[in-house]
Amino acid sequence: MMRKTFFSRSTRATLYLVAYSGVAALMATLPDARAEDAGLVEKGRYIATAADCFACHTSPGGKPFAGGYPITTPVGTIYSTNITPAPKTGIGNYTKAEFFDAVRRGVGHGNKRLYPAMPYTSYAGVTDSDMEALYAFFNSAVAPVEQENKPDTVRFPFNIRSGLVLWNWLYLDTRPFQAQPRETPQITHGRYLVNHLEHCGTCHTPRTIFMGPASKRYLAGSSVGAWYAPNITTDKVAGIADWTDDDLRNYLKTGHALNKGQAAGPMAEVVTNSTQFLTSNDVNAMIAYLREVPAVASDEKRSRTSYGAADRPEDAARGQASPEDRGWKIFSGSCASCHQAEGQGINAYPSLTHNSTTGSPNARNLVATILTGVERRSGDNSVFMPAFGSGALWVNRLSDQDIADLSNFILKTFGNPSVQVDASYVAKQRAALTP
Repeated sequence: MMRKTFFSRSTRATLYLVAYSGVAALMATLPDARAEDAGLVEKGRYIATAADCFACHTSPGGKPFAGGYPITTPVGTIYSTNITPAPKTGIGNYTKAEFFDAVRRGVGHGNKRLYPAMPYTSYAGVTDSDMEALYAFFNSAVAPVEQENKPDTVRFPFNIRSGLVLWNWLYLDTRPFQAQPRETPQITHGRYLVNHLEHCGTCHTPRTIFMGPASKRYLAGSSVGAWYAPNITTDKVAGIADWTDDDLRNYLKTGHALNKGQAAGPMAEVVTNSTQFLTSNDVNAMIAYLREVPAVASDEKRSRTSYGAADRPEDAARGQASPEDRGWKIFSGSCASCHQAEGQGINAYPSLTHNSTTGSPNARNLVATILTGVERRSGDNSVFMPAFGSGALWVNRLSDQDIADLSNFILKTFGNPSVQVDASYVAKQRAALTP
């Protein structure tokens, strides 16, 4: 038996029209939800760029954010995970709370502990609003890729992930980010970028024997595989006190600071994927904060950018039947055409004098650059130096002894002559390089 209706058809139609008009009028007073969502996604894209998620979660030649990038550590190789919204192998089934915990606490799906090669100790300070934007970006703007994660090759006992509970107790600070007393808004924002989103300390702060950050030597420089992330504190000798604001600005935006340094290896990836896209206000905030970082000294007696050319540059040995320095021959045949006879560089090829790589207290970055070359992009400009290591064309490939001889010639001619290497050192650095 049908329920009796109290309104005629025409009356019901009138009521529906009134109700619809009321809802339409109400919606007209609200912001466009789709536009708001789009704005949140674009904010998330910027946050993901500042956090440089692409660099580690995209393998060479792989799909964006699908993982598989090898991260070499003293305890073994850790492979980055798939963070696309794929439901089976990615983060497509992560709730917002689970996503927040993975990024800021290092706890993945199913309560699985993440290794701190994922810099969650830095991301712990990312604000809720930025996390909301990240979640929106990864779920709405990243293409899902079903790709299984590669198993890590971490040695015992570090492969027991439950031990990370103790490690997190020692090193994970979960307090929300907030301004500090007597800190300007610009410096507060710069501290947020440097310490958290850009996670500079992950590479530039040395590690303890438990692989935690040595807080008393914050940003004082540290080895990163075959590379060295230098001291970026305000120390006048070991740090960046002699870098002007324009030097730092150019370096972060282009990877090149005249008579100071050039980004290669992991830092070239940071410039290519992250810092070049930061707004001017964000870059200036980072610089303002770095000017406030306490100085941390080292054993260096002289600034790494202060070394000029020696008395006998490359062209001094030309015409000799058998020059006594074997490194000169290699430099003359492989390097001088771009870096010039006196190491002064030309066009996009940097000077080898007044260069933080050749004036460094160690030869890590010099050897690694020779082995792997340089590939860096900023805007429409590309910087390229061919590799001379195992991945080079056979006509460019140099042996460990060749690279040792070449490095020693460069160091004593254009850089820090107190640093010298041998073939075994080059072999060790070659083995430590991430493919």
